[in-house]
Amino acid sequence: MKKVHKASSLLLCVTLLISVLTACGSPNNEGSTNGSNAGNETSTSSEAEGVSKEGFPIVSEPITLKMMSQDVGVADWTQMPVLQEMEKLTGIKLQFQNAPLDSFATKKNLVFASGDLPDIFYAADLKPAEQVTYGSQGVLIPLEKYIDGGYAPNIKKIFDDHPDIRKSFTTPDGHIYALPNIDLAAVWYRGPMWYNGKFLKSLGAAEPKTTEELYAYLKRVKDEDANGNGKEDEIPLTSVKLDDLRMYFLGFWGIYDEAVYADKDGKVHYTPQEEGYKGYLTFLNRLWKEELLDHETFSQTDEQKKAKGKNNQVAVFNDYFPYFTLGGEPSEDNPLMAPVQSEVAGSPVYGKHPGISANGTFAITSSNPAPEATMRWVDYLYSYEGATLFNQGPEDLLWKYKDKATHEKEWLPVPGGGDREEYRGKITPNYGILTPGMNSSELALGLRSEFDLWIDKQNAEKLTPIAKSPYPNVYLTNEEQTEASALLSDLNTYVKQMEAKFVTGQESLENWDNYLAQIKKMGGDRIAELYQSAYDR
Repeated sequence: MKKVHKASSLLLCVTLLISVLTACGSPNNEGSTNGSNAGNETSTSSEAEGVSKEGFPIVSEPITLKMMSQDVGVADWTQMPVLQEMEKLTGIKLQFQNAPLDSFATKKNLVFASGDLPDIFYAADLKPAEQVTYGSQGVLIPLEKYIDGGYAPNIKKIFDDHPDIRKSFTTPDGHIYALPNIDLAAVWYRGPMWYNGKFLKSLGAAEPKTTEELYAYLKRVKDEDANGNGKEDEIPLTSVKLDDLRMYFLGFWGIYDEAVYADKDGKVHYTPQEEGYKGYLTFLNRLWKEELLDHETFSQTDEQKKAKGKNNQVAVFNDYFPYFTLGGEPSEDNPLMAPVQSEVAGSPVYGKHPGISANGTFAITSSNPAPEATMRWVDYLYSYEGATLFNQGPEDLLWKYKDKATHEKEWLPVPGGGDREEYRGKITPNYGILTPGMNSSELALGLRSEFDLWIDKQNAEKLTPIAKSPYPNVYLTNEEQTEASALLSDLNTYVKQMEAKFVTGQESLENWDNYLAQIKKMGGDRIAELYQSAYDR
C-alpha cells in the first residue's frame, strides 16, 4: 500500500521528534540458537578469508554479487554515482536484477518459488511471514552471527543501544533473517493529509476540528466555487483506492492501525470488524453520496490524482508534501491536516512512526558466496558516512561540508538546475522505496530549510500530542503463520471488496451485521487471537 514518495531519508528528517520504541519480542529471542538453521551455522570467530572486518576495501580481491530490488524507473542503477562510489570503496561489484515497483512483489514471489535466487535482497519489503517461512527453509540465512561476529559494528551498536530493535527483528526461532530501516526521529508512518491553503483562504474557513466540521467544510468547497473559476470542478476529497487515507482517517475513530491494533489495556483487535471501522465506512459513504469524495477514487492512479491537484481542483489530499500534489515550491501555505474528532471517546489518534520499518529491507540468501563481505557492505549504510552517501549523494555533488568536524553541511546548486529531489533520484537508489540504513537529525545539520522547520512545528502542534505507535513488528510461529496466512488470504480480499462496496453504496451499511458475521466466520476473531499471542510474547 505504500506509494512512491520523492522524499528522501533526508526529507524524513523534517519530522524530527524522538519516538519511543515499544516493540514486542519473545522472551526467548535473545541469544537463542534453537532454529532449523542452527546446525548449519559456521563460526565467524576468525576473519573470513579475504574479507576485512575494518576499513576499505572490504575484500582483498574484487567480487561480484547479484542484487534484486524495486526500481521506480528514474535512472539506470549501473550509472548511479552512489553505487559507483560504493563499488570503488568496497571492491564489491553488483549486478542488478531489479523489477518495477508495481510488479516487484510478484517477481519476488516467483524468485522464491523457482529457487533461482539473487545473492542479496535490497529494499525488498520482506514481510514477517516471508522472513519466517524462507528463513526456516534455509533460503534466507541468519544474520545475527555476522552482526555479533564483527562484520557489522554499526548495526551491533544500534542493537546494543536499542535492544527492542533487535527483539523486533528476531523471529521465534531466535534468528534475524532481515534488517530494518531505522529512523528513531521519524513521526510520519504514512504520508499525512493536507489542506489546499488557497481553498481555506477563499472560503474564509478555519481548519476543521471534528468530523462534522470536516463534512461542512468539504460541502462548502463543492458548493461555493472554492477555486474561483466559475466551474463546478472542485474535488473536496480525493484518494487512490483509499490506501493513502485509510490509516489517517481511521484515527478519527480511535483506531491507529489498519490491520490489527492493541488498545490501552493490551488487548489486540482485528480492525475491519471493529465499531470504529464501521464509523470510518459510514463517514466515507456519506461523503461519497454527496460527491464530496472523488468518484474516481477506485479507478484513478496517483499520477491522475496529482494532475487534479496541479489543476487547483483538490481541497483535501494525501501526499508526502503538499507541493508534490499541488505543484509549486515548498511553502507554508498548505496546512497539514490535524486528525479530527468523531463521536468516539478518546478520538482522534494518530499512528506515528515506530522508529523501524515493519518489514525487512535487506536479506542475504543461501546462494550468496560471500555473506561476511555482504554484511560489511550493508553495515556501512548504518553509519553516518554511509547514510550520508546513500541519502544525499557523494560530497561536492549536491552538498559540501561547512564544518566537517561538527558534520554541518550546506547545499550546492543542482547540477544543470532543476528540482533537487528529482536529481537526487538519479544518483542514489534510496529514492521512492524503503531501503536498509538509518536516519538521524545529524544527517541534516545545516541543510534544513524554513519549510523543514515549519513542518516540525505542524507535527508538534497537530500530531505528536495524539500520537501512538502502531501495532509493533512481531513474528508468529511457523504454525501460527501458516494458519494466519490461510485466513488472511481470504479475509483481505473480502475486506477490500466490502470496503469499496460500503463506501460507494453498492452494499448498504444496514447490512453491517451480516458483514460482521461473515468476517467472524472467516476467522476475524482468530486473527486477533493469533496476534494477541505474538504481542504477549
